[in-house]
Amino acid sequence: MQPSKTNDAMSALTGGADDLFAKQKPRGFEAFMQKTTLVLGILFFLLALALVWISSH
Repeated sequence: MQPSKTNDAMSALTGGADDLFAKQKPRGFEAFMQKTTLVLGILFFLLALALVWISSH
């Protein structure tokens, strides 16, 4: 087992798997799903705030 470049305890527990994909940009379907998830999350948050505001008035 080679030592990690960052002496991080989580890297030892996870086997350093997070370092494997750290420098890769999502492409194709993964990029589309990442953007879609972000947009839907923001819309959900805004809709939740709007519903709270409507229900309080």
